Amino acid sequence: MFDIKNEIASLENELIALRRDFHEYPELGYQEFLTSKKVCGYLTALGLEDIKTVAKTGVSAILRGTKPGEGKTIMLRADMDALPVEEQTGLPFASKNKGVMHACGHDGHTAIQLIVAKVLAAHKDEFCGTVKFVFQPNEEEAGALDMINEGVLENPHVDAALALHLWSPIKTGCIGLSEGPILGTTEEFELEIIGKAGHTSTPHTAKDALLAACSVVNALQCLGTREFDPLLPIAVMFGYIHGGTARNIITDSVKMGGTIRFLFPDEEINKPKVLEAFERVIKGTCIALGVDYKIKYIPSNPSLFNDAKMVAIVKDAAAEVFGTRDNVENFRSLAGEDFAEFSQRVPSVMTWVGIADESKNSNFPHHHAKFDRDESMMKYGVELQVRSVLSYLK
Repeated sequence: MFDIKNEIASLENELIALRRDFHEYPELGYQEFLTSKKVCGYLTALGLEDIKTVAKTGVSAILRGTKPGEGKTIMLRADMDALPVEEQTGLPFASKNKGVMHACGHDGHTAIQLIVAKVLAAHKDEFCGTVKFVFQPNEEEAGALDMINEGVLENPHVDAALALHLWSPIKTGCIGLSEGPILGTTEEFELEIIGKAGHTSTPHTAKDALLAACSVVNALQCLGTREFDPLLPIAVMFGYIHGGTARNIITDSVKMGGTIRFLFPDEEINKPKVLEAFERVIKGTCIALGVDYKIKYIPSNPSLFNDAKMVAIVKDAAAEVFGTRDNVENFRSLAGEDFAEFSQRVPSVMTWVGIADESKNSNFPHHHAKFDRDESMMKYGVELQVRSVLSYLK
């Protein structure tokens, strides 16, 4: 076996340079044309096979081990898209694309996966089986399903999948890793409350859409304690509310948008119940106040499920990477992650790599304009993935 740790350490400068280049030129979902071109060029130089574009700007590539024997296929997935955020980090390699920023760590994920590919390609005689590298577009808005529908889990058939996420809620040096459902199902929605306009001096002649909207927001908060078991987390959150044109006009329309997040042991049974209860509360509140409503659901993520056997493989790999098992935290969150689509179809695991270091200003939350990552943790992400792949294929 080659000296994994030292070889990766020798590539750290290249790893950081890749990440900073991706960070400087961020692209939104399904607009990752430059990122995709760079990824394809890098993989081509490594000699990977069957490099192709999937789902508009996504990339997939194959690395076949040359060690004799029949092996399985493991997929590694990294996301590439950025966010519509105006960067405020002040970094010398800050975004040059106005209003677009890598505020979630996807630049680091892409860089890490490229170095993983480089290390494994240099040692393909050490394993039998196949590694499929998948670089996903539009993770923030459900790009995984498009890749799946275009056959990314086939030819060859994927037997297992790995992903990691640089994560600022966890301090540097620690990782989050648990089996079972670890991320909540996310349902995004847009809701319009439709009333009747009027003058604020004669409210009885109107149907106040703004009052109804406020009542709907309040009424929906009962779902977490009155409709479902309080021990099972559910959060109904509104991200925006728009309505009205003047101080003395009762508006006839209020538009709102938000998310429903929940983490239930039996998602297939509970998801329909959640949505039924959600809309029943809206309908009842609107009937009581004499207004109408329209609702639209946006394609979102199911729960991300970490397979127990895959978690065991990664935990063993992590012990070799960090020299301890004491830095592994049990991880659960109501955040959504598009890797969930893969985890619903093949045995999978996502590991959460801590990057929070206040001295390096890497403790801002994800999607924040000052979000940054502790770059020293990226090499551990590379090593974790390399060791996990080799362990699985053995």
